Amino acid sequence: MDAADYYSGIVVDAYDKLKSSSFGAQPYASFVQTVGQPGLEIGCGDGEPMLTLCAQGLDVDGVDSSLDMVQRCRENAARMGLQVEVHHQRVEELSLRRRYASIYFAGPTFNLLPDDETALSALAAIRDHLTDGGMALIPLWIPDPTSDDELGVAREAQHDGGLLRYTPVSETCDPELRTRSTTTLYEKLTASGTEAVERNWIIHWHTPHSFAQICARADLEVVQVIDDETGEAASTSGVEFTATVRRS
Repeated sequence: MDAADYYSGIVVDAYDKLKSSSFGAQPYASFVQTVGQPGLEIGCGDGEPMLTLCAQGLDVDGVDSSLDMVQRCRENAARMGLQVEVHHQRVEELSLRRRYASIYFAGPTFNLLPDDETALSALAAIRDHLTDGGMALIPLWIPDPTSDDELGVAREAQHDGGLLRYTPVSETCDPELRTRSTTTLYEKLTASGTEAVERNWIIHWHTPHSFAQICARADLEVVQVIDDETGEAASTSGVEFTATVRRS
């Protein structure tokens, strides 16, 4: 299941309440301020951190493959009194009227692209939407398998007088294809009953070397790949790193 279908229905409510991490706005604001405007946030979801950047006066558009997420982002923007451009498109099929000096993914959203060919199409679309001299910032993540003691264990949060619950049920990993597939169960429990959906969450990861290879196929040059933990050039032992790329 791709991200457009995964992030829909009650999963959108659960995403806001049960996501395991938040994306601080400052690194992305600094990137847009340094590299240039306009900016584009790919996989903007419900608006974090794009809306924070817009509230700071930066010219940033958003795009997401999930229609439910796009609608939630627009609602959040309206509550903040912001007028924003948020597009409903898949990144691998990106076709926007503007070109951007800075394009970024907030967090390792690039890992949601399920295979190398989809990632290649996405990188080619990013290349076509960069201005001359523009750059893209792409965080990447190599996940560990979910441990056995986490499978079957639910995370819960209150929401609208009910209870949201997320449970990883089972998982397979394929190191050769660099893919982890997790069967997940989302539940929304209210006084009127329980709504439940099962989704397959696919993470496709890239090493610095494999990422550089796919960028070359997309006519993109890797400017740098920085290990998020050390702040130095990424090594083969790193698991979280951020790549900066530009048109070749």
